[in-house]
Amino acid sequence: MGSAGAIKLAPQADPGEEGGSAASIRLAEGELRSRAHRIAFVLSDVDGVWTDAGVYYSDAGEVLKRFSVRDGMGVERLRDVGVETGIVTGETSLAVLRRAEKLDLRFVFMGVKDKRAILPDLLRRAALALEQLAYIGDDHNDLELLEVIGARGLTAAPADAIPEVARAAHFQTVRTGGHGAFRDFAEWILSLRERGDT
Repeated sequence: MGSAGAIKLAPQADPGEEGGSAASIRLAEGELRSRAHRIAFVLSDVDGVWTDAGVYYSDAGEVLKRFSVRDGMGVERLRDVGVETGIVTGETSLAVLRRAEKLDLRFVFMGVKDKRAILPDLLRRAALALEQLAYIGDDHNDLELLEVIGARGLTAAPADAIPEVARAAHFQTVRTGGHGAFRDFAEWILSLRERGDT
């Protein structure tokens, strides 16, 4: 929790501002741009970010999840500038695995109860430093990662994240989970990088 002390509260931005997203907790603009330029990897929760947090069961017990193709385009747009995406989820889901395969994600962590515990393995395998990470999550089990990554990298929460998560993030999307929240975060990072280049 100590790292969150360096983050200053700011009023919500107008959703009509450039990038179409609202900031909840922000660092100074220059620091945001500097961090955005260092980002090489965006790690994301799945349920509540890539999905609407709903689970659909068929009469045969099959679990179905709905994903937004806009979020998939966010992965591609990040990849175009050399930023990789990975996912971490507490669930073990064939639907999530299939989506990750479709998007050609190298790093997929499923069935993870302590999300912070994967960081050393991710940093080692991807040859990254903590300041090169960004993270988006929506619920209590994302708070530790938001705090740790937020100390040096960038963090976000979907529009419908729980209040504690929204307050812990640098950025809150306009779109809700499963409806383009990841894409909003990707576009925000890209926008910060572009502003830093001008």
